[in-house]
Amino acid sequence: MKSATVSAFALSTMLFSASVSFAQELATKDRIGLADAPKSLVVRLTNDSPNNADPAIAEGYQKLFVDFIKKHPDWKLQMQFMSSDIGTEQAKMLEQAKAGNAPDCAAVDSFVLSQFMVNHVLADFTPYFSKEEVDDLFPFIRDGITDKDKTVRAWWWDTDLRVLYRNKSVVADAPQTWDDLKKAALASTKEGMEGVLFNGGRWEGTTFDWLANYWALGGKLVDDSGKPVFGEGENKEKFLKALNYFKDLVDSGAAPKRVSTIANYDDMNAAAAAATTALFIGGNWQYAQLKSTLDEDEFKNWTFSPIPGPTADQRSTGTGGWTIASFSKDKDKVEMCANLAREVYMGPANALQQQLPTRKSLFDKYEVFSTEANKTFAKALVDGQARPGVPIYPEISNQIQIMMGDVLSGTKKPEEALDAAFNAAMEAYKRL
Repeated sequence: MKSATVSAFALSTMLFSASVSFAQELATKDRIGLADAPKSLVVRLTNDSPNNADPAIAEGYQKLFVDFIKKHPDWKLQMQFMSSDIGTEQAKMLEQAKAGNAPDCAAVDSFVLSQFMVNHVLADFTPYFSKEEVDDLFPFIRDGITDKDKTVRAWWWDTDLRVLYRNKSVVADAPQTWDDLKKAALASTKEGMEGVLFNGGRWEGTTFDWLANYWALGGKLVDDSGKPVFGEGENKEKFLKALNYFKDLVDSGAAPKRVSTIANYDDMNAAAAAATTALFIGGNWQYAQLKSTLDEDEFKNWTFSPIPGPTADQRSTGTGGWTIASFSKDKDKVEMCANLAREVYMGPANALQQQLPTRKSLFDKYEVFSTEANKTFAKALVDGQARPGVPIYPEISNQIQIMMGDVLSGTKKPEEALDAAFNAAMEAYKRL
């Protein structure tokens, strides 16, 4: 009996060792799959991949990729990874795609997807996703990945949203309106806090986080043709109202002047960990980060709620996320890229990173999304709004970032800064 047990143990160890060895053969730093696999797909990804800085996430992705390639043994994935300078990376990839030198399959940020669409560099994903799967997407996702003839040009696999985080021991009740938030932030400063924090520096996060306030008023950045309209008529009035709201937060001391230089969500996490703020506007993904950063007792004090609106009934929140798209003209490579989007990212990667799915049914499929926090995030997506999928959006965002810095620092008055931003956006629009 003992001998049999030892033999069984030895066999199990051999099989385990063989399995580990086989997995190691399949996964190197820049390759997934056997080195002599006859078919190759060049894949360029963000850190939503085995290149993630978190060892547990990186290991989880490696397992997903190895499991994926085992189902497609004739293929190997030649891996490329983007730097954290996403704007530059995406611009570089668009130029490569226009020149015919882009990777076969890549992560494309949802907010620049339209630029790739209008340049006709994206392959057709329509044959690889069923009508039921497309219909299951949140409406803003479905609209974002399809072009004018309803062809699916990418698969948008995760989304996010912005919320107001608060330390309940300092701010007991969730602010419902802009006025509520100002009062709560001012009250927190009397307890030694620095008020509400938000992005105000020169980067996309500043534009996107603030837009929730403009959208809550019903403001539009562009008309149906994609032409900027935010500096005209009623849109201008709404824009100024939302802009003055942020200016007043700084002028009143409800927000510190340093918000004009914040250009990283990590700054908010650091402030929460240092107990220097009780309020900040951040992304849903920061809830898990706070949980891993703060002591258990400290984390219990933190919660989140929808971003306050001008009134309690006027709410909006920005939604973003990443897509997987193919630039290849080889049908086999396009299909393999679609397989990657489906088998690794559409669900498994959502669960691994707790990044919100873009299909409603996946919230019920994965246990991780059954938590109260994720159920609350899912409900908040009802107020979600994606950035307009038009070529001029990146320049509009750039101008809003400049404008926000000028206004929050006091360099320009709001209307002067808005006029400058709108005129610059219009000049850029004429050059498209």
